[in-house]
Amino acid sequence: MARRGRNAAVGISLLGLLLGHAQASAQQFARVDAAVRLGIRRGLYPGAVVVIGRRDTVLYARGYGNTTWNRTAPVPNPDSTLWDLASISKVVATTSAIMRLVDAGLVDIEASVARYLPRFSGGDKDRVTVRMLLDHTSGLPAYVPFYRLAESQREAIDQLYAEPLRREPGAAPEYSDLNALLLGLLIEEVTGQRLDAVAETSVFKPLKMDRTMYRPPAALRRWVVPSSKWRGVPVRGEVNDQNAARFGGVAGHAGVFSTGRDLARYAQTWLRNGMGIDGRWVDSGTVRLFLTPGARSGSRLLGWDSPDPTATPSVFGKLISPSAYGHTGWTGTEIWVDPAHDLFLVFLTNRSFDPRARRSIEKLKIVRAELSDAAIRLVPQVCRQELVARC
Repeated sequence: MARRGRNAAVGISLLGLLLGHAQASAQQFARVDAAVRLGIRRGLYPGAVVVIGRRDTVLYARGYGNTTWNRTAPVPNPDSTLWDLASISKVVATTSAIMRLVDAGLVDIEASVARYLPRFSGGDKDRVTVRMLLDHTSGLPAYVPFYRLAESQREAIDQLYAEPLRREPGAAPEYSDLNALLLGLLIEEVTGQRLDAVAETSVFKPLKMDRTMYRPPAALRRWVVPSSKWRGVPVRGEVNDQNAARFGGVAGHAGVFSTGRDLARYAQTWLRNGMGIDGRWVDSGTVRLFLTPGARSGSRLLGWDSPDPTATPSVFGKLISPSAYGHTGWTGTEIWVDPAHDLFLVFLTNRSFDPRARRSIEKLKIVRAELSDAAIRLVPQVCRQELVARC
């Protein structure tokens, strides 16, 4: 009887611990929910999905709000809802495809861009390397409205090649869509294939990103969250970025559509240092190369960004580790990976659709920061003091 009593006491104790842990987890996820719903209440976006996880598991996946401001519109689904990734295309498609080419010995990031794209030459352009396109130190301007200046993709490409540098190559970073546009052309020149085909075969298929693509076909349009309106009608499946549209919807800087779950698989591959679901996707040494900043690249890595201690507020929040890296998109998208915490965050919204608040892109930074901190708080305190794998 005494032994049975002790066993019962142990059982009650364990049950109490489990219930206490569940309650704590619910409270931690409540912070995530509160941060996302704050953006909806403030009119920054009508809907969103969040996926948080580690290298081998998804901790949390949820949709919020609606795909439009109409409350009868569907609730976004982390598995099936497609989002216009905007500038996250720069890493998911363009940077990743370049990585595969570097891995295969077909591209040298220290080589001049002119080696692969002879039209990008003359004067200081001869000094611009592939690395400088990746870490945004090329000296090219941040933005040029090619869609206004050119009537066709061919004309837009001609103007891209003709665009002069604004600064000395390699001197300092300035984030520029033009860098990624050129990288997209470089990928096509080296492979002899269109960028979307290269991304499909070298990135999306190997990583089981089955719902990630450029130019979603008509059959999938109903699953796409609108990112803009035309004459009051929501636009689904058409890229929001007008320069990408001038490039036919397939460009190095924008144009990819994806889901929360697909981006989770992508993030997990990075947390596993290039190991995909079916085996090695990219050599771990290549991963380290792309996550190593240059001498003058500031917070910019190769394709990725990293926490900038001077940024206030930082979209990475205040609790993330210095080893983290990520990227955001104009439409309201975000992804980051934190190896020190063995954690990733995917946050997808359609902020660009029809925001009800002024300066929505600036106000979204606050939501992103709060959400990032809420995600980091999901990691138990003890895990911050040792390898997460031991927790």
